[in-house]
Amino acid sequence: MQTLIMTVSDLHKTYGKPGTKQYEALKGIDFSVQPGEFVGIMGASGSGKTTLLNMLATLDQPTSGEVTIHQQPITHLKGNQLADFRAKEIGFIFQDFNLLETMTAFENIALPLTLQKVATKKIKPAVEAVASQLGIQDFLSNYPNELSGGQKQRVAAARALINEPAMLFGDEPTGALDSKSARELLDLFTKINWEQAVSILLVTHDPFSASFCQRILFIKDGKIGQELQRGTTSRTDFYQQILDNLGTFEQ
Repeated sequence: MQTLIMTVSDLHKTYGKPGTKQYEALKGIDFSVQPGEFVGIMGASGSGKTTLLNMLATLDQPTSGEVTIHQQPITHLKGNQLADFRAKEIGFIFQDFNLLETMTAFENIALPLTLQKVATKKIKPAVEAVASQLGIQDFLSNYPNELSGGQKQRVAAARALINEPAMLFGDEPTGALDSKSARELLDLFTKINWEQAVSILLVTHDPFSASFCQRILFIKDGKIGQELQRGTTSRTDFYQQILDNLGTFEQ
C-alpha cells in the first residue's frame, strides 16, 4: 500500500479571540493526496480556499486539526524545525511571482539552496538542471524586470522545484498571466507532475486551470462539499464537468 504524501484531518481555523466576535474560516476539512497526484481546490472568494492553502503550506497555523506531509506532522512545528521543513519539503508558487528584483533569475532560483548554505559548487549545476527542464536556461542572467510574465513564473517554478520538494503548492499561479503564458505554465505543471512525479496542489477559481488536475475538491463556506475525479476523461470534457459542477455547487 502506497504511503500518502499528505493527509489533512479535521482542520479548523477560527479568527478572533474567545469572547469576541469570531469567524470560522475552516470547519473541519478532511482529505488526502497520493504521491504524484495533481489536485485542485476550487471555491468562490471567501470560501476558505486560500486559508486552507496557507495551513497546508505552513504559512499559518490551524486552530485545531492535523496536517501531515511526507509522514511529518507539521501543524506544531516552530522555529528552525519549521523553517527546515518548509525549505526542504515544500515548494510554493505565488500569483505575483514573489521574485527579488535585485537578484538575477539564477540568484532567485538558487536562493533556497543559498539559505541552506549548500556548497556553491553544487548550486550552479542544480540551477542549470532545473532551468533546462523549464526552458529558461537562456534567461538566467536577466533580472525580473527584463522578463515577461510567463518567464517570471517559470523562474518562480524553478525556485520552488530546486529542492525537489515533496509537495508543490500553487496559489492562483496563472492569475497574473496572459492566456498563452497561462497555458504554457499549466502544460509545464503537467509535465513536472508526470515526469518527476511531483505532487501538486493547485488553488484556483479558474475552471480552465482546474481542468489540468486529476481531482478537484470544491470548498464552500469552509467545508469540502464535492469532489470530482478526472479518470480517463479528456481535459476538454473534464473542463465541462467542472463548469457543470460549479453551476450546481455555487447555488
